Amino acid sequence: MTLVVTEAIVLHAFDYLESSRILKLVTRDAGVRSVLARGAKRSQKRFGAALDLYAEGTAELQMKTGRDLDTLSGFDVARARPQLAAQLSRFTAASTVAELTLRFARDDADPALYDAVAAALDELSSAGEDRVRDIALAAAWRILAELGVAPTVDACAECHATIDAEAPAMFSHPAGGSLCARCAHLSRAGRTLPASARGALRDWLSGEPHPLSEPNDVRAHQRLLREFVREHLDDNRPLRAFDVWEQDSWGVKA
Repeated sequence: MTLVVTEAIVLHAFDYLESSRILKLVTRDAGVRSVLARGAKRSQKRFGAALDLYAEGTAELQMKTGRDLDTLSGFDVARARPQLAAQLSRFTAASTVAELTLRFARDDADPALYDAVAAALDELSSAGEDRVRDIALAAAWRILAELGVAPTVDACAECHATIDAEAPAMFSHPAGGSLCARCAHLSRAGRTLPASARGALRDWLSGEPHPLSEPNDVRAHQRLLREFVREHLDDNRPLRAFDVWEQDSWGVKA
């Protein structure tokens, strides 16, 4: 049994037997982990706010090679993020960030992915209704980038030719991003992205904010994200939180 002490964020939690809980964490030094918090329901003194969704702090994990479930022996909470539960739009967006991370992240150390998730949850915690969705979009694309499946924006995904940043361009999910005019002509499928949409993708993938003001733009970007995820990361299981986030009307005013 090895003791690992690492920064961690609670992304999912559910009851186990009569007194315990199982948590799913994203950690800085051990990737995504499933952990057993023994007796967590019986005594709040031992873990306290560590059982709350999106709580962040220092976790003590007892890990054993070959086991899929670690033991959580301690969790020192540094940030609880109760604001995420105060608004449905924030909570739904945070659930989408959590779902993408848990579904597709690895169990290897990935500090950049951890930082991207933490930053997204922090920003969502204080976001107004008009910013929740574009913050979630930015976070989702950033997570995809850290998972190694970021789309190309300014270089052709097929021939790697430079594409004018101020021009519209074909975007092909199977190809993995933007296409130059020649490759777009040969492509069997794709959609044309205006320069403004490519600019949003460019900023989000680099970690820069890019607020969206038009509801139709938000919906178009959500659709683009869904299609890209299904093309490159789909494992035939539904993304329930993602679907709820995409279909609701909390963050968009018609």
